[in-house]
Amino acid sequence: MAAAAAAPRPGLALEPGLESVLREAVATPGRDGLAAAVGAVRAALAAAGGPAALGERERALLGAFLRRLAWAPGWARPEGLWQRCFLEGPPGLVLCVLLEALGSAGSGLDPRDVVGVLEQFLQQDRLSALLWEVCQPQAQAGCLELQGGLLNKIVCLPEHVSNKLQGKNPAVFFPQNYFPLLGHAVLQVLEKISDSLRGGLDCSISFVSHVLGKVCFHGWQKEILGVLVPRLTDLTKSDCIWQRICWQLVECVPDRWMEAVVLGFVQLAPGANVLSRLLGNLVVKNKKAQFVVAQKMLLLQYGHTTAVLQNLLGYLSLDSIRRTLLLRVLQELLETWSSSSAVKHSPAEQQLYISKAILICLSHLKEPEIASCRQELLTSMMEGVKCHLESSLPPLRRLGMVVAESISLNINTEGPVLKFEYEEDDETRELKSLLVQTPSLYVVPSLPDDDKSEKAGAALPVVPESNEKSYTATPVMPDEESDAELDSDDDFIPYDMSEDKELKIKAPMYIRDCIEVLTGSRSEDVDKWEATVKALESLVRRNPAATREVSVELAKILLHLEEKTCIEGFVELRQRAQVAVLTTDPIPVAKYLTSQFYSLNYSLRQRMDILDVLVLAAQELSCPKFHGKTKHSGVQKPRIQLLPGSNSSKGWRRIVDERIKSKTRRFDTGQSRVELASCPNEFNSVAGYFFFPLIQHFDRPLTTFDLLAEDHLVLGRLVHTLAVLMYLAVNTVAVTAMGKALLEFVWALRFHTDSCVRDSELC
Repeated sequence: MAAAAAAPRPGLALEPGLESVLREAVATPGRDGLAAAVGAVRAALAAAGGPAALGERERALLGAFLRRLAWAPGWARPEGLWQRCFLEGPPGLVLCVLLEALGSAGSGLDPRDVVGVLEQFLQQDRLSALLWEVCQPQAQAGCLELQGGLLNKIVCLPEHVSNKLQGKNPAVFFPQNYFPLLGHAVLQVLEKISDSLRGGLDCSISFVSHVLGKVCFHGWQKEILGVLVPRLTDLTKSDCIWQRICWQLVECVPDRWMEAVVLGFVQLAPGANVLSRLLGNLVVKNKKAQFVVAQKMLLLQYGHTTAVLQNLLGYLSLDSIRRTLLLRVLQELLETWSSSSAVKHSPAEQQLYISKAILICLSHLKEPEIASCRQELLTSMMEGVKCHLESSLPPLRRLGMVVAESISLNINTEGPVLKFEYEEDDETRELKSLLVQTPSLYVVPSLPDDDKSEKAGAALPVVPESNEKSYTATPVMPDEESDAELDSDDDFIPYDMSEDKELKIKAPMYIRDCIEVLTGSRSEDVDKWEATVKALESLVRRNPAATREVSVELAKILLHLEEKTCIEGFVELRQRAQVAVLTTDPIPVAKYLTSQFYSLNYSLRQRMDILDVLVLAAQELSCPKFHGKTKHSGVQKPRIQLLPGSNSSKGWRRIVDERIKSKTRRFDTGQSRVELASCPNEFNSVAGYFFFPLIQHFDRPLTTFDLLAEDHLVLGRLVHTLAVLMYLAVNTVAVTAMGKALLEFVWALRFHTDSCVRDSELC
C-alpha cells in the first residue's frame, strides 16, 4: 500500500512543472490515482520551494485538489498522506478548505477527522505561518474580501468547531485555550516583523491588528492580551523598534474595535509607564481612542477599579502632548462633579468614581498648571461642595467634603484651606491617599521579620506633602537625650497625689438658677455649666410648676445652646431637656417651636432639631403610663379552702369551678399579659398645636430657607414628622382633619425629584 502510494502513476512525469502536476492531480480518478497524486503534489511542492512559491493559478489548482481530496470517499483517501498534504500546504488556503469541509453536509470527511487535522494545524504553529503569510507585501495586494473571510475564520474557529461537534470538541478549541495560543502566534509574527525591519525588508502589520481588534471585540481581551502584554512589556523596555511595532499594532486597529483594545490594554498594563510604552500617543492620533480614554471610561462608565483609573490618568500625564488632554479631562470631571443635576440623578457609585478620578488628576498636576487654572478650580469647588452638601445622602455629603478639602489643599498651598468635620472611614482614607502618587511597578521586597511593621504602616493614612510640616514641627528626641534630661531633674521630689479627690461641682437647685448659668454672668464657669446641662432634664420634670413660668424662655435658650466644652452626649442631653420642657408645658412651647421652624436665621440642623423634639414629645404625651402587674397564668394555683366560720352553702358553684380549674391540665397557657392601666391621652388636646403650624407655611420661601427649592433634606424630614404626629394622634378628635391636610400635602410632592422626599412619602 505504501509502495503504491509512493510510486507515481505511469502517466505523470517525475519532475514536471508544479502547475502541470496540479492539473493532472485534479483530473486523476480512482483510489490508486488519488494516492499517487498526493505523493506527486507533495514532491512538486517541496521542489518548488514550499507554499510561498505558489502563484495565483497554482494556488487555485492546489485549492481545487485539496477540495477534491476532502470530498473524496473515505476509502479513496490514502491514510496518513492526505493529512500531511493539508499540513504542508499554504496555511490560509488549508484553513479555508478544512472549514468548508467541516461545515458542508456533502463532504466525505468525518467531522472528527477534520477537527483532528485542525488540531494538528494549531499544534504545529501553522497559525503563526498563516498570519505571517498574510503580512507579506504580495498578500496585502490581494483581495480584501478574502482577507476578511480569513479573519472571520481565525477568530471564530472555536465557534465553528463547537457548532459542528455540539460542544464535544477537543480542549485546544476551548476559547480559554485557543486565544492564548493565538496570542503566542501573534508574538511569533511580531518577532518576524521585527527581524524583517532590522534587515531592511518591508512587511505589513495591519492584518495582525485586525485579528487583535476582532478578538478583543468578541470579549476575549484577557485571554489574548494576557499573553501579549507581559512579553511586550519586556521587549519595549529599551528597544525603540519594538515600541514602534506596538504603536503601529494598536494604531492599525479599526475604529469599530478600538474601544475593546484600548480597554484591554488599560486594564492589563501593570502601570502607567508600561501603558505609555505600549500605546504611545494613540489618544492624540486616533479620535476614537481619545473619546474612549478621555470621556467614555471616565464620564460614561464607573465600574473600573482604582488601579485602572491610575493607569489611565497616569498615562495621560507622562507626555507633554497628552498633558493638555489631562487638563481638559479634569475640567470635564469637575463640571460633572459640580453639576446639581448629576448629583441628584447619578448613582452614588458613579459619584465616588468621578471623585477618585478628580483626586488622581490633581496628584499629577504641576504648580504652573495649577496656577493657570486656579480660578476655574476654585469656582468648580465652590459649586460642587454646595451641591453635595445639599444632598440628602450622608455618603454624598461626606464625599463632597473630602474632594473640596483636597482641591483647596492643592490650589491654596500657602493660604488657608477648607476643613470640614466628618467621620473618617476606609473610603475617605482611600480618597485622601490618591493625592499622593505611589509607584505601582517596583515593589521593594522586605524581610520576613518586617511583615508586621509593613502591615501596620500600610494601615496608616498617607499624609500629603503640604501637611508634613505640621507633623514634623515637634521633633522626637532620641532616647539617650530624653533620659539625660530626666536624670537632670532627679533632685525634685514629686508630690504625693494618691489621696487627692476630684472636686464635685454642685448643680443648681432651681430652674431660674439654671437659666442664669446658661445665659448670664456665670457662663464662664465651665464646670458649673456642665453640671447644669446634665441636671436640667431631671430638674424640669421635678418642678413642673416652676418650669411653666419660664417654659418658652427655657425652650429658646436650649434651642440656641451651643457646646462650649467637650461634654459626652451633649446633643442627647440638650434634646432630652427640650423634650422635658415641651411635655411639661405643651401648648406655649409647641407654638414657639413651630413658629421658629419657619423663621429666619436658623440653620438646617436647628430646624431638624425642632422636628425631632416635636416627635419625641408627642410620643411621650401619647403613650399611657404602665402601672400593671403581670399575670403568670402558667403557675399552678393552690386549692381554695373555706375559712373557719364561713357559710359553705353560699358560693358553692364558685368552689366547684375553682376545684375543676385546679385539677385541669393545660398544655398551652399563652404568654403573660400586662394589664394596662387606663389613663387619658395627653396628646389629644394638644395635637393640633404640633401638627397644623408645621404644615401651614411650607410653600413660603425665605431668604435662607426654601423647602420646595433646595432644602430637600429638611422637606423629607418634615413629611416624616407630620406622618408620625398623625399616627400618634390616631384616636384623637383632630385626626380626620390632620389626615386630609397630610394627604393634600403628600399628593403635591408625589413626583418630587429628590429620592429622600419620595422615601419619606412612602414610609
